[in-house]
Amino acid sequence: MAVDAIQSDRSVQPQVNGYSQMTSADFTKIILSELGRQDPLAPNDTNQLIQQLANIRSIQSDMDLGDRLGKLVSHDEFAAAAGLMGKRVSGLSDQYGRVDGKVMSVARTNEGAVLSLDNGVAVRFSKVDEIAEVTP
Repeated sequence: MAVDAIQSDRSVQPQVNGYSQMTSADFTKIILSELGRQDPLAPNDTNQLIQQLANIRSIQSDMDLGDRLGKLVSHDEFAAAAGLMGKRVSGLSDQYGRVDGKVMSVARTNEGAVLSLDNGVAVRFSKVDEIAEVTP
């Protein structure tokens, strides 16, 4: 009996910028530095500065959450692919040719989990479309 695999593109590329490295201490230093450079006779609107920096931190937090979720999905995909060890799979190669074989090993790559088959062919987990038990 064959079971269809769930296909999805689960590759997530984390994005790193200067804000991702900013700590709360860095944030405080920026605020204090800005306040220290103000002309006491013509002060800047510090509420606006704080609001802008808070918005930047909020956006960065959302990006960090997305990165963490992407890593979680990657780990989940790898665990699911590892569960196919010893099973017969069928799917499409990167050149869109039909491949079939028994899963001998699983590797994690930047493009997701890759299954190595007993016939020497590799297939991405996301391109597997049929899974079957190996009959003795």
